[in-house]
Amino acid sequence: MKANANQHPIRSLLFFTVVVFIGGALMAPWLFWVVQHFAPDSHLAHNPFHRFVNRSLLTLAVLSIWPLLRSLGATSWRDVGIVKPGKLQWKLLLGGLALSFGSLALVVAIVLAAHGSQLNPELTAKKLIDDVVAAAGTAIGVAIIEEILFRGAIFGALRKAWDWRAALVLSSMVYAIVHFMQSADIPEPVTWTSGLRILPLMLRGFGNVDVLIPAFLNLTLIGILLGLAYQRTGTLYFSIGLHAGWIFWLRAYGNFTRPPADHTIHRFLGTQKLVDGWLTLCVLVITLIILISLPLGKTKESRS
Repeated sequence: MKANANQHPIRSLLFFTVVVFIGGALMAPWLFWVVQHFAPDSHLAHNPFHRFVNRSLLTLAVLSIWPLLRSLGATSWRDVGIVKPGKLQWKLLLGGLALSFGSLALVVAIVLAAHGSQLNPELTAKKLIDDVVAAAGTAIGVAIIEEILFRGAIFGALRKAWDWRAALVLSSMVYAIVHFMQSADIPEPVTWTSGLRILPLMLRGFGNVDVLIPAFLNLTLIGILLGLAYQRTGTLYFSIGLHAGWIFWLRAYGNFTRPPADHTIHRFLGTQKLVDGWLTLCVLVITLIILISLPLGKTKESRS
């Protein structure tokens, strides 16, 4: 009985993965054709095909979250770390936000001081406000959805089958793989198999050591930080705050800054992606040490 119980969450996750990646790849051409037919002059219609693949994968993942949770035995949001927000939960949320916001703010400050990037000369007060609002909205939405999916569902399922430390590393690597997918395009016209053929091209970064390291290490470490926060607190509020702060900087940095005039790519400072430099890895390690030292403990709500 125990072996079957351990295999059940793994089977559910494998089925979920197949549905999202294969289903999303097959859905992407249809989404592309619908947009081209009904809104050929829109901004969306001029996006490269790989973005339609990304949107299809995300759409199926969001639609499949609750069926996945149900298959894992979740009967309420409490089972995946979402409890009624009280004073303590708001403190956890703001604490996570402060930690992540400060960590990447430090990276941005060092990069600017070292002339690894420069402020966008076209940035006006109105554009600054618009970009901040847009980045904040994206950060909140993405943080909630991805924490429920990657920590509440995937990490939560894996730790039912394995030791939580092994589950933490594996779920963090899955998180990194999903976010490591790169832009790619196919030169020929889009067909119903285009999504399936472009998926391997979007993962081609794994064959390039210079691209793989330290970007993949950074993304994995981010996943470990988020999962460890969930493991220690028993709820997703601190993790959501952590995630939101990082997403804000990743979105805003590209709008606030521009590459240096000589376009030199510094391996230590990284590029405009902000997560592909050794500097970010150093700051993330410091953030991990701070997180471990914080007096976080599972709340009465999470234990119940």
